[in-house]
Amino acid sequence: MSSLTYDLTLAGLSVGSAAALTGIGLVVTYRATGVLNFAHGAIAMVCAYVLRQLVVEWGWPLWAGATVTLLVLAPALGVALERFVFRPLSVLGGDPAQTLVASIGVFVLLVGGAALLWGQGARDDAPELLVAADPWGQLAVVLVLAAAVGAVIRWTRFGRELRAVVDDRRLAVLGGIDADRVAAAGWAFGSFTAGLTGVLLAPYVRLDPYGLPLLVMEVVAVAVAARMRSLPVAVVTALGIGVAQSQLTRLHPRGWGEPLLQAVGANLFVVALLIAALALPRVGTRDALPRTATARVPTPPGAWIVALVLFLLPLGFAGSDLHTSVQVPALGVVLLSLVVVTGRGGQISLGQAAYAGLGALFTALLAAGRFPGLPRLPELAALALAVLLVAPLGLLTGWPAISSRGLALALVTFAVGVGVSRFVFAQPYATSGLSLGRPAGFDDDRAYYLLELALLGAALLATRALRTGRTGRALAAMRDHESGASAAGVRVPALKLLAFVSGAALAALGGGMLGMGLRAFDPAAFDPVRGLLWFAAVVVLGADSTLGALAAAALLVGLDAGARGGVAAALIGVLAVLVGRFPGGPYEALRSAATRLRPGGRASLSERGEAVRRSLRGTAPGPPPAGPVPRAVAEPSPRAPGSDSAVLSAHALQAGYGGFRALDGVDLQVTPARITAIVGPNGAGKSTLFHCLAGTLRPAQGQVRYGDRDITRLPAHTRTRLGIARTFQQLAVFPSLTVAENIRVGAEQGRVDDPAAVERALRLLGLDSVRDAPAAGLPTGTLRRVELARALAGSPRVLLLDEPAAGLDTAEVAALARVLKALAADGTALLVVEHDLDLVAGLADVVHVMTAGRIVASGPPAHVLDALDARETPV
Repeated sequence: MSSLTYDLTLAGLSVGSAAALTGIGLVVTYRATGVLNFAHGAIAMVCAYVLRQLVVEWGWPLWAGATVTLLVLAPALGVALERFVFRPLSVLGGDPAQTLVASIGVFVLLVGGAALLWGQGARDDAPELLVAADPWGQLAVVLVLAAAVGAVIRWTRFGRELRAVVDDRRLAVLGGIDADRVAAAGWAFGSFTAGLTGVLLAPYVRLDPYGLPLLVMEVVAVAVAARMRSLPVAVVTALGIGVAQSQLTRLHPRGWGEPLLQAVGANLFVVALLIAALALPRVGTRDALPRTATARVPTPPGAWIVALVLFLLPLGFAGSDLHTSVQVPALGVVLLSLVVVTGRGGQISLGQAAYAGLGALFTALLAAGRFPGLPRLPELAALALAVLLVAPLGLLTGWPAISSRGLALALVTFAVGVGVSRFVFAQPYATSGLSLGRPAGFDDDRAYYLLELALLGAALLATRALRTGRTGRALAAMRDHESGASAAGVRVPALKLLAFVSGAALAALGGGMLGMGLRAFDPAAFDPVRGLLWFAAVVVLGADSTLGALAAAALLVGLDAGARGGVAAALIGVLAVLVGRFPGGPYEALRSAATRLRPGGRASLSERGEAVRRSLRGTAPGPPPAGPVPRAVAEPSPRAPGSDSAVLSAHALQAGYGGFRALDGVDLQVTPARITAIVGPNGAGKSTLFHCLAGTLRPAQGQVRYGDRDITRLPAHTRTRLGIARTFQQLAVFPSLTVAENIRVGAEQGRVDDPAAVERALRLLGLDSVRDAPAAGLPTGTLRRVELARALAGSPRVLLLDEPAAGLDTAEVAALARVLKALAADGTALLVVEHDLDLVAGLADVVHVMTAGRIVASGPPAHVLDALDARETPV
C-alpha cells in the first residue's frame, strides 16, 4: 500500500470513526425509545463547548474536564431530555410526529442557548483528547463500544427488556418491565456517544453553535442505512463512507466535472443520507404530523387589524431599524411556504431554506446576467423568473413524499436542504463575486418595504386560495386522514406535488425578497439549521395559521435584532419542546385555558347521556325509520357497468405478508341490488381481500375487475372516481372540517359532481342538525354516519363497508341496516365485512365464509350461518 493511500485511509478511518459513534448513539436511542434524536448534533456541540470551557477558560486538567463532560454532563443531559421532554410525550400517546418536532425543538434550543452563552463566532482552540490524535485509537473506541452494546442487547436481562420495549412498550409494561428506566438508559448512552463525537471532532472542525451540530447530523445516514437497528451495519457503513470520502480527494479531474467531484468528495455523507432516505422509505411510516398540530386554529378577533397596524409601523422608522424591518415581510413569505406544505398538506418539510436560498441565488444570477443561456434582467423580472425556475424543483421533495411519510420524509427533506447548501451555496463557481440590488424605484428602504408588503399580500392571497374551496378541502382531508382522502377520491399524489411545488415557489419568492433586502446573496442566511428553526417556529405558532407565520417572522427577526443572537432560537426551542403539551400552539393553549376557566359554561351530555335522553324521549338517532329513503346517488353514467352482471369481481386473488399467505386463490362477485357479506375468524384474510378490492393493497396474483375493466393496478382514488366507494373499520373522517365539508369532499372528488349530493346525503343519514359542527367533537355513532354520507355523496355504484357497525349502539345499528337495505333496493352493490352475525343475518343476501385465506362456504345467510354455528367457528 502506497504512503498516500495509507495516509488517506487513516484519515478516512478517523472521520468514519466519529460517524460510527454518531450512528451507534442514534441506533441505541431509537431502539430504546423509538425517537430519531435530531438533537444529537446539538448535544455533541454543547459537550465540546463545555470541555473547552473547563479546560481552556477555567484551566482544568484535560482528564478531569473530559470525565465531567463525558461521564457526568452528557448522560445527565440525556436523562433530563427523556424525563422532562420525551417521557411526557410517550405518556400522552407517543405520536412520532410530536416527538420529531420536540427533538427538533431541543436542537434549536441547544443551538440558541450555545449562541447566547458562547457567542456565534468560531473557536479554533478546542482541547484535543489523547485518543483523537490516533485514528487507530478512535477506531478501537468505536469497536469496543459497538461490541459492548451488542453484547448487552443480546445476552443480558437489560437487553431482553430493551427488545421487549421496542417490540411493544405497553405490553412490556404490563409484563413488569420498567420502560422508563430502559428509555432513560438509552438516552443516557446516546447522549454519551454524542458528547464523545463532539469532543473528538471539535479540534479539527469549526467549533460554533451552527457548524458542528449540522456536521454531526449529516452523518445520520449511517443510522438510516442500518434501518435504525443494526450496530454492525452502522459501523461498517460509517467506516466505508469515511474511507471512500478520503480516497476521493486523490482524484483531480479537469473541466466542468472538477467542482462537482470535489463537492461530492467533501460531502459523501450527505449523498449517502439522501440515497439512504430515498431507498429506505420504511424508516418511519406513521402519519406526517399530528392532526392537532396542523388543524385550523381560530384567529383571535381583531387579530388581522392588529397585524396590519404592526406591519405598517416600520414605515415610520428610519436608519437601521427600518433596514432590519425589511427582513420581516420577506421571511413571512418564506414561512407561508411552510404553512402551505405543513399546515395545509400535513407534510414534514425541513428543507424550505434550500428553496428560499435558490430563489435568492437565481434572482441574483439573473439580475447579474450570469444565469446560463439568459440575458441580464431587471430585478423584478429576475425575481419573477426565479420563482418560476425554483417552483418545479419542489418535486425534489414532493416526489419522494408520494411514497415516504413521517420520519422518512423528514430525512429526505433534510437531506435535500443539506445537499443544496453543500453542492450549490458553498461552491464558489456559483456564488463568488455575486451581489444583488433592488428594483428600480425601490432602492430606498421605505419604498422597498412598501413593495414587500404588496408581495406579501399577494402571497397571503395565494395561501388563502389553497385553504378555501375544493382544493382547500381536499388538502385538509389529505392532512387529516390520507387513506380516507384517497378513498374519497382525492388524488393524493398530485395534491402532494401541488403542495410542495407551491411551497417551493413561495419560498423562492421570499428568499429573493430577503436577498434584495440584504442587497447580497448570503449563503449563511439559508443554511439547513435555519430550515429547522423555521419549521419549528411555524409548527409551534400554528402550522395552519397564516397569522402564526407572520408572527413567527416578526419574532425571529425582531428578537435577534434587538438582543444577542440566539434569543429567538432559544425561545422557539422552548415552545417546540412543549409541543406535546400544547400541540395547537400558544394561542390555542391560552384559548383552551380561558374556556376552562370561564364560569357559567354550558354543560353538555356525554355520548351515553345523549343515548339515555333519546331512549327516555322515545327517539333514536339516524334517518327516519319509515317512508321511502331518498336516493343518495345520482343516476349511473353511461359508462357504469350494467345491473345484470357482477359490477365488482375478484379472480384467483393471492396476497401475503412476508412468508404468510393471507389470500389463496379467492374468487368473489359483488352484484348490483344485493348485499354481499364476508365473515370469518380473525386472520382469515377478510381485511386483505377488502384492501385488494378497495385499491389500498395490490395482490401478488389474480385480477380485480370492475365490469369488464381490469382495475387490479389502479390506486384507491381512481377506483373511487370509477364508482367504488368504501368506509373504514377505524373511522376515517376529517376532524378539521365540518360535517357538511366532510361530505362535500366526497361529492367533489367522486364519480359524479352533483351539487345536490351533499344535501341528499345529509337528509338520508339524518345529519342536518349537525351539518355545521366540526367533526372533531362528534360521537362515534354520528361520525359513522358522516363517513357513510361522504361515501354516498360521490354517487358510487359499489359500496365497500369495513365493519360499519363498530362502535354503534343497538338503535344506531338498526338505523344503519335500514339505510343499507334501501341503498341495495335502489341498485347499489354492497359488500360488508362484519363481525356482528346478527346484523349479517338480517341484512345480507349472500354470505361468504373465509378461513385461512380461502372462501370455504357461500350462500344465503340462514344456510351458511346455521352451518357456521354448528361448527362453532369464532368470528
